[in-house]
Amino acid sequence: MDDGDFKINLTIVGLGLIGGFYAMAFRKMNKGKIWAIDLNENTLKKAAEMDIIDEGYSMKNAYIPLKKSDITIIAIYPEALIEFVKSNASNFKKGSIITDVLGIKENNIDKIQNILGSNVEFLGGHPMAGKELSGFDNADGAIFKNANYILTPTPKNKRQTIDAMKKFVRAIGAKDITEVTPKRHDEIIALTSQLPHVIAVSLVNSSYVDDNVKHFIGGSFRDATRVARINSDLWCQLFMKNKDNLLKVINSFESGIDELKKSIEEGDT
Repeated sequence: MDDGDFKINLTIVGLGLIGGFYAMAFRKMNKGKIWAIDLNENTLKKAAEMDIIDEGYSMKNAYIPLKKSDITIIAIYPEALIEFVKSNASNFKKGSIITDVLGIKENNIDKIQNILGSNVEFLGGHPMAGKELSGFDNADGAIFKNANYILTPTPKNKRQTIDAMKKFVRAIGAKDITEVTPKRHDEIIALTSQLPHVIAVSLVNSSYVDDNVKHFIGGSFRDATRVARINSDLWCQLFMKNKDNLLKVINSFESGIDELKKSIEEGDT
């Protein structure tokens, strides 16, 4: 497939915020079909009416588009992702590429690649783009423009597959594409994504936050707490599945806070 001239059949599993991003962004340059699989029939119907997808399918009919798809993007929660792959292992088109969008990789990828065997390739992907809001109604295809994108290949991935995915994510707007091992991805993401969410939630949950605080809020508090409005079901899974890495960076952050606290207590400018 050539940049800007794609003719591939694509299935998106989970047509929420991120799944909607992919459908909108890829629709503009793809000459093949775009299908979606989701639990919400109204979302599928709306996406089809907006001509963002060609057709939508329920989970029980997932095999219909999967058997014809060159690329499958799975944009659902970590635990649901494993179950979906397990249930549909025999339904993916032979030689196709499967990728995900999740902020955790190591544990999931190992399980998924073992489930799938050698008939299809699973290559982990993580777009560094999103919003505080969730759901298809908040999707916007332009969100990928100039975004960072991470691919997490393992020895089971062919160079040809990695290069194909790079062309795909560049086509939808990603600018800087980084290759890193699943293990290293999870270590870094604990610091750059998960810790900021922990800090933001801690700030808004502070006992000092009351109704009067809103009159004293400026840019610094808004910026520091922007990501506190989280999807709790999703982020609980992300935190728990990257627990060891997250605890390391929390401990490091606490040490830094303690150092500043001590200096303030001692008047050490």
